[in-house]
Amino acid sequence: MKTNKEEILLIALRLFAERGFEAVSTSMIASELGITKGALYRHYKSKQEIFDSIIKKMFEQDEKQASDNSVPVKEYEEDAESYEQTSLSDLCEFVNNQYVYWTEDEFASAFRKMITLEQFKNDEMTKLYQDVLASGPVKYTEDLFHEMIKNGQLSKEAEKFGARNLAIQLFAPLQLSIQLFDANEDRERIKDDLRTITNEFEKRWSRK
Repeated sequence: MKTNKEEILLIALRLFAERGFEAVSTSMIASELGITKGALYRHYKSKQEIFDSIIKKMFEQDEKQASDNSVPVKEYEEDAESYEQTSLSDLCEFVNNQYVYWTEDEFASAFRKMITLEQFKNDEMTKLYQDVLASGPVKYTEDLFHEMIKNGQLSKEAEKFGARNLAIQLFAPLQLSIQLFDANEDRERIKDDLRTITNEFEKRWSRK
């Protein structure tokens, strides 16, 4: 059976997530795929090129996730208008869908595990982890709340609480839900709990 580039990326990503980037060789990737190193090199010239392609694909998937959920694809500085048009309801629904995405999508789940494993090994991986799973999403959500406060979507109480605090309050349950999933807690129960939390968040902070 002919091996394609997408299959190579997924198999390599699984190995990186299980063993760490440095511990995986191109020979191991080829062996897992059942092909020769020569056949692998016809698609990708090196392990680093495979890794770079994985990151590129991950960011492409992230952009599609945002687009499919009616939230901004680009950073605020690149597309402020999309931030102005996003509703609190859309954002809360996006948070629920992100739980499903990061736990059920095969590529996203393996990528999350890989960068969690790699984040302490060098500054580049620390930054990647923060951009994808920590400070990046908080900044993104904070920018959305700034616009919601500005355009009167949120209550006066929300304005006093502040955009960053709102972002952390909404993002923290998502992160904890993913960690509970990794600990083999009941997936559907976690999903239901997160939806209850986001529903209550929306009720509390929306302008009455």
